[in-house]
Amino acid sequence: MSVKVRRYRKVSLGGTFDKLHDGHKRLIQQALDIGETVLIGVTTSNMLDKKPKTHEIDSYQERVIEIEGFLKEKKAMERVVITPLDDPYGPALTDEEVEVLVVSRETAFRAREINRLRRGRGIKPLKIRVIEMVLAEDGVPISTTRIRRGEINREGGLQT
Repeated sequence: MSVKVRRYRKVSLGGTFDKLHDGHKRLIQQALDIGETVLIGVTTSNMLDKKPKTHEIDSYQERVIEIEGFLKEKKAMERVVITPLDDPYGPALTDEEVEVLVVSRETAFRAREINRLRRGRGIKPLKIRVIEMVLAEDGVPISTTRIRRGEINREGGLQT
């Protein structure tokens, strides 16, 4: 049995992760592929109240349970720490052991902001791994909003 050597000790990512879909899974999988330990920040209702979404969002606990289900499928639970996100930065801002931040193209701006703030605190900036959005059958990115509208399913298949 070969042991996979991961490039980084600690990798971080964050998001709302509502209606866990293939785009979310790609983001998490990328972090699992490159990091020994993966921090997954999940937005709390506290943070969501500050930046309301245009649609309903499952409870924090429901969203965490879905992520844990995916991690169990991947046999990766023991390598992941799920943490509540009460702000847009989470542990990536202050944890000096984090080496890489995995983000989607849509949220890459936040990674650059985190690095600017880390530099201001005298903390080494993070490497940024940008993941392309996963496209649905129609060539438009998969999103929770589209899933909740009934346009697509979680794998990007068109709903009829």
